[in-house]
Amino acid sequence: MNKVLIANRGEIAVRILRACRELGIETVAVYSEADRQALHVRYADEAYLLGPAPSRQSYLRSDKIIEITKKSGAQAIHPGYGFLAERADFALACADAGLIFIGPKASAIAAMGDKMKARNTVIAAGVPVVPGTEGEGALADEDLLTIAPKIGFPLLIKATAGGGGKGMREVQNIEEMPTLLHSARREAESSFGDGNVYLEKLVEGARHIEIQILADQQGNTIFLNERECSIQRRHQKLIEEAPSPFVDDDLRQRMGCVAVKAAQAVGYVNAGTIEFLVDKDKHFYFLEMNTRLQVEHPITELITGVDIVKEQIRIARGRQLSYKQEDIKINGAAIECRINAEDPFNNFMPSTGVITHSMLPAGPGVRVDTGVYPGFEISPYYDPLISKLVVWGETRAQAILRMRRALEEYRIVGVRTNIPFHQTMMDSHRFMGGQYDTRFVEERFSMHDIEEGKTIHPEIAALMATLVAHQSIERSAQVVRRGERDTSNWKWVGRWERIHR
Repeated sequence: MNKVLIANRGEIAVRILRACRELGIETVAVYSEADRQALHVRYADEAYLLGPAPSRQSYLRSDKIIEITKKSGAQAIHPGYGFLAERADFALACADAGLIFIGPKASAIAAMGDKMKARNTVIAAGVPVVPGTEGEGALADEDLLTIAPKIGFPLLIKATAGGGGKGMREVQNIEEMPTLLHSARREAESSFGDGNVYLEKLVEGARHIEIQILADQQGNTIFLNERECSIQRRHQKLIEEAPSPFVDDDLRQRMGCVAVKAAQAVGYVNAGTIEFLVDKDKHFYFLEMNTRLQVEHPITELITGVDIVKEQIRIARGRQLSYKQEDIKINGAAIECRINAEDPFNNFMPSTGVITHSMLPAGPGVRVDTGVYPGFEISPYYDPLISKLVVWGETRAQAILRMRRALEEYRIVGVRTNIPFHQTMMDSHRFMGGQYDTRFVEERFSMHDIEEGKTIHPEIAALMATLVAHQSIERSAQVVRRGERDTSNWKWVGRWERIHR
């Protein structure tokens, strides 16, 4: 394998391109018409146009991607996350075309990527699961409406073919369920090309904990400890940290062993993540398996020292894992803030436009994974993720302080971002104490009146911004006149020296 095509866009495409470059592997990028000037296109050795901006006409065109892979002479495809990453038919098509799919086998994706099949698989392996429609197969709306009262409200409608909160709806009662079923199926079809959904009991007051696993083709499987992903809004993760402030050594070991057991149940190979819900009494339940690289993988890399993307490529080459389970230690603490183009003061409405200025934070323990730059346009066609701001500290307290400093340094002009949200969260007493769950942001957190009693004053901010803009205009309007001398300063000095000889 000496050339890899990255079937993705944005920051994850750039992340994979960098790993390939460090390994001496040539790279091929693909892009839609909206991404002609994207960073991953500029960074790759070669780039090919896929089609129009909508995903279904570009990044979801598996046939076109395989065709470009062959045309470019690449031997492998890395899907990143989202789009085709968890499509078993795409992994199978790659194998049929004689290409290496840098990810799990199609059979493992089919078993674990389909959320209902995954539940059946782990139940057979003795793993506890959240009550839901496991074992029922693809169900029509009428069947789901009949089963829902038996599971009990509140519950979740979830897309069987994907993750990231796409195709997910929370249902409080039977009356609102038909409308939510329709919208969930429509979003799942648009995002993953599969509108099938299933039901799952909503565990209240739970924390979202996930275990990163790696498995090679020789049968070795290890877990890289946990990530805390409970800071969410509408089931979309906003902040992740590792290790979790809630998980102790015993719980970590038990969850890790169960995650390895679940992966081995389907002969899993490559990188994957087992997600759990953990209640207040530290009882954990299998939620789903993401058969791909996770958005939040950098925090695991920082606390373990393992380059997960490089390990993916090595595994795809047929090599053994570079690490054994006893090699995996926890070193310090890491936090990731997802910097999105959205307005936290206006119900997190998406923000589009051209980024006119960007100043990235730097310094000790700071990492920024991004796929944008000044002049790049944030379009409405894709995920609003601008970058992932990741920090590492010797302790969790140091990591929080470092994240505060990094957020303060971060400057993005041209679109609204959720940086103020992250700053407010880093000042929250509950967050600092690790006292939160998956409902914290929606039920017990406010941008305007957090626990510390701080209040945002938009009028003062507007006045200050106007003053700064006025001063900037005044400085730019100044014209420096030429001196009244008829010649340069050098000649004047020469004349002065001759006079005083």
